[in-house]
Amino acid sequence: MTEPDFIILYVDNPSASAHFYEGLLRKTPVESSPTFAMFIMESGLKLGLWSKHTVEPAAAAAGGGGELALSVSNSDTVHDLFADWVERGLEIIQRPTEMDFGFTFVALDPDGHRLRVFALSGQ
Repeated sequence: MTEPDFIILYVDNPSASAHFYEGLLRKTPVESSPTFAMFIMESGLKLGLWSKHTVEPAAAAAGGGGELALSVSNSDTVHDLFADWVERGLEIIQRPTEMDFGFTFVALDPDGHRLRVFALSGQ
């Protein structure tokens, strides 16, 4: 069976979203056009940002229906990223908190996609 290796988010403005993720991920997109941008992570996972106005077939919903989760090594890194993202002006919908799986916070990207940063319990 094949494994997912590409996540596509439908966005209002791929160029603006690419700029947002470039700062957040500290990576340059490997592809960028007015309707699509793509990043490749060190793990090989691809993140695509596709214009919700040009996706075929048309998408019924965009933004807020899921979340990208970013695993970090420890709670200090969660705190550091939280401070960085607040300074960058990201909308925070969950401040750093301990949950059953670990220490986490959640922010939103410009299109309302949830971005969860977490460190698993015991790390």
